[in-house]
Amino acid sequence: MDARDPELKKELSATLQARKDLGAEYESELVDSFMDKVAERVDSRVEQRVRRELAQQQTSFARADRRPIGPPRSSPRFARYGFAGVTLVLAIPLSAIAAASAHTAGLLIAWAGIVGVNLAQCLTRRPHEKDDDDWA
Repeated sequence: MDARDPELKKELSATLQARKDLGAEYESELVDSFMDKVAERVDSRVEQRVRRELAQQQTSFARADRRPIGPPRSSPRFARYGFAGVTLVLAIPLSAIAAASAHTAGLLIAWAGIVGVNLAQCLTRRPHEKDDDDWA
């Protein structure tokens, strides 16, 4: 903000003139009003600078052909192990419910579903994933 800002200078002279006209009893209200205007001006300038900086950072990322920093991506290998671990943990209550309601047949059906879901996950290959044998 320039110290010789003409609009701010006009506001200050208007505030000083109003103080002369109204007297000292309104001085605190006039000063508060003037300070609010100064704070609004400072806030708008800061917002402009922040926007300018963000735009510069975005263009520098685009020029450098980099992605913005985000959460780390997990390895597909570990994601598959995580899925298998979750299904095995969930297999405990599913087995108990199936065995309680349908005995051995229910238990076999529940485990067939668990194995089927894990097999389907294992056989699913996403196009952006590398082979599990590739360590590069």
